Amino acid sequence: MIKKIKSFFHSLFSDDNSINEKAVVGFSAFILLAFVLVIDVITGILGHELPIHEFVFDGFLVITLGSLGIASFDKIFANKDKSDKSDK
Repeated sequence: MIKKIKSFFHSLFSDDNSINEKAVVGFSAFILLAFVLVIDVITGILGHELPIHEFVFDGFLVITLGSLGIASFDKIFANKDKSDKSDK
C-alpha cells in the first residue's frame, strides 16, 4: 500500500505524467468541502455550533470550481485542437 502511494506521488510530481494535477487539487478541495458539510450537519443535529469562517469556505469553493473548471476546459479544447489538426 505504501509503495502504491509513493509511486502515485512520484508520478504526480514527475514532468512526464498522465495525471491531471488540476483535477487532483480540485477533487481534494471538493472532498474537504463535503467533509466539512457533513461535520456541520452532524454538529447541528447534536445542538452544537461549528463556526466556519466565510472566507475559508469561499476559498475552498473557488479552488474547487477553478481547478475542476480549468481541467474540463483543457479537456474540451484539447480535443478540438486535435480534431482541427487532423482535418488539415
